[in-house]
Amino acid sequence: MAGHPLLYEINTRCWLAGLSECAGRRLTLADVPDSEFDFWQRSGFTHIWLMGVWTVGARGRAWSRKFLGGRANEFWPGDIAGSPYAVCGYTVSRTLGGETALATFRRKLNGRGLKLLLDFIPNHTALDHPWVKAHPEFYVTSDVPRAATVKPHRGATKWFAYGDCGHGSPWVDTLQLDYRNPKLRGNMIDVLQSISEKCDGVRCDMAMLMLNDVFARTWREFPVGVQPSGCSGEAARESGQPEGWTPTEFWTAAFERVRACHPGFLFLAEAYWDLEARLQELGFDYTYDKRLYDFLVAHDGTGATAYLESRPTGFLERSAHFVENHDEPRIASLLAEPEHRAAALLTLALPGMRFFHEGQLSGARLHTSVHLARRPSETADPNVSAFYERLLTAVQQTSVGRGQWKLLAPREAWTGNPTHQNFVLIQWLAERGSFDLAVVNLAPHASQCYVTLRWTELASSNWRLNDLLGDEVHERSGHELAQQGLYLDLPAHGAQLFHCERIQ
Repeated sequence: MAGHPLLYEINTRCWLAGLSECAGRRLTLADVPDSEFDFWQRSGFTHIWLMGVWTVGARGRAWSRKFLGGRANEFWPGDIAGSPYAVCGYTVSRTLGGETALATFRRKLNGRGLKLLLDFIPNHTALDHPWVKAHPEFYVTSDVPRAATVKPHRGATKWFAYGDCGHGSPWVDTLQLDYRNPKLRGNMIDVLQSISEKCDGVRCDMAMLMLNDVFARTWREFPVGVQPSGCSGEAARESGQPEGWTPTEFWTAAFERVRACHPGFLFLAEAYWDLEARLQELGFDYTYDKRLYDFLVAHDGTGATAYLESRPTGFLERSAHFVENHDEPRIASLLAEPEHRAAALLTLALPGMRFFHEGQLSGARLHTSVHLARRPSETADPNVSAFYERLLTAVQQTSVGRGQWKLLAPREAWTGNPTHQNFVLIQWLAERGSFDLAVVNLAPHASQCYVTLRWTELASSNWRLNDLLGDEVHERSGHELAQQGLYLDLPAHGAQLFHCERIQ
């Protein structure tokens, strides 16, 4: 596991289109200017996720035009590119420069000390993936028409299920792979092994859908097309799983295979439904922390603090904390600026993977559909841009993400004042003689608390506390800090990052 990485997600097609427009010529991944690499390195990012590099077919693009409906006329034909999650082949799109261009990009990135993440979409393929005709047994099918099924081509003899998670609408530009078929599993592990030769990690789309029990529940109404070995019909019936289900988890076999060749390869799971801990136990390095996100965008500071206090240390260390990604609305469109700043500091100061999204740092407010290869033009918000520049610069001057961390417990500032419950306090320690403290008030009003700092050498010195996100500088007696604690009084959605060092 890679410690506490800092991930930057990029909508590759839109980003490269923007760079091409600025350059006045079509750029590929091999032509990305040094200024982009300079920015990532200067900002402290450790991993770059190029979202959406794989080949999308004509069926996917056609469905995207239908999906956009009347809005399709607002775009140039080339702007409607199809969903990057309706993959018809795990080769780099020619519009991005193909395999050679990606290899060049990765060499440049690795040369800067950064690592590359790509997508792995295990649940489904595009309607025009070669397997649809060559290996129909790889898909969930039915001999009779059912809801959310289709005959994907004229020669099809069965009805194929659309890709689905069992909640909400199916993804009708995709077809559902059948993980009850051991040959399909083996082929998907081959695909994953091939991807691992091109990058340093993968973000696994809807990773919990491959869990044996989840898949069994989702597709229990569809017949098992292949009878795999490893689970007799009687045993399968007793377990409540479809007959022929192999008991080994897909991810267990996948991790073993890939890590045998690439021991440091990183696996990030998009995961929901409180299945994150199970995926971590199976071997995922990090899983989405959607619970924290939901509390933050719902303005539920009490829920967020209670959630963090209830999570085991190891769980938080293997979670990916974010306030924005390509599936969610732009955070600047959801939270007012002070609340946005507080949420950003919180997600950055927590242990585990800290996850940022292209456009977030400039205060973008318009969400771009994944079906598009060009985003609407927006002017950067100077206040948001300045905040993130200061935040990312400040964090690199601290032990945040590099040392030992503790989630501290706030105490009442005085009897009858419950506002201490609104604080999240995270202490980081990496070097002797200094430590760092992230302080966030998640309430829409001022809050006060005392906090006991955790360090055995605290009482032996006096301390200077410098807020790297503001202008406050405080000097405190170590004896007072050890005996009484540090008093904090923050305004609504206040956010401070104190670098604390001995006064010589």
